[in-house]
Amino acid sequence: GFVKVVKNKQYFKRYQVKFKRRREGKTDYFARKRLTIQDKNKYNTPKYRLIVRLSNKDITCQVAYSRIEGDRIVCAAYSHELPKYGVKVGLTNYASAYCTGLLLARRLLKKLGLDTLYAGTKEVTGDEYNVEGLDEGPGAFRCYLDTGLMRTTTGARVFGAMKGAVDGGLNIPHSTKRFPGYNSESKSFNADVHRQHIFGQHVANYMRTLEEEDDEAFKGQFSQYIKNGITADNVSI
Repeated sequence: GFVKVVKNKQYFKRYQVKFKRRREGKTDYFARKRLTIQDKNKYNTPKYRLIVRLSNKDITCQVAYSRIEGDRIVCAAYSHELPKYGVKVGLTNYASAYCTGLLLARRLLKKLGLDTLYAGTKEVTGDEYNVEGLDEGPGAFRCYLDTGLMRTTTGARVFGAMKGAVDGGLNIPHSTKRFPGYNSESKSFNADVHRQHIFGQHVANYMRTLEEEDDEAFKGQFSQYIKNGITADNVSI
């Protein structure tokens, strides 16, 4: 039968390819445009972004701002640094994401000389916390969460990293709607559930369940925990 040729010479002649990083599935330019454009009345003031990226073995947190020649990284922290601070295993879970965000915040404020003025939260409760600027002196460091192409579902680790950065003393606009413990039906937020995730209790609960149901699977999945002598009772960071 007759099939109409849609992708003909005229189609390819007029075809415009998308940006390289869009073709590679690396950059969301719709979001990037809105995260980098600065108000004209702020002149050359940088618009800072908290960039969070997850890989199979690592969590990367960076604070950056854009220039025409490319992005400039102000500060960075990685979850593979956490063993120095006592977190030996589970370097890609929610608790480690929180720790990486916290490490980035303290490192950045130390670099800028704001670490004594903005100490962050004193106690980790998992509840909403926002940094308050000083009446006199420099304001809190403000940046915006850049999630890239990650799906921003409720309880995602990217929000754990953001929570760590906020608790560390950074000013990041956010709400509790995407933290673990938020119920979309009742529109209520349970801070205790979020706190348990920050301290890795959801991992401990799963360890207990898996050990009871399938010991072999437990030994395979939590081999590094066993090697480091970490059990469900002392998994809290």
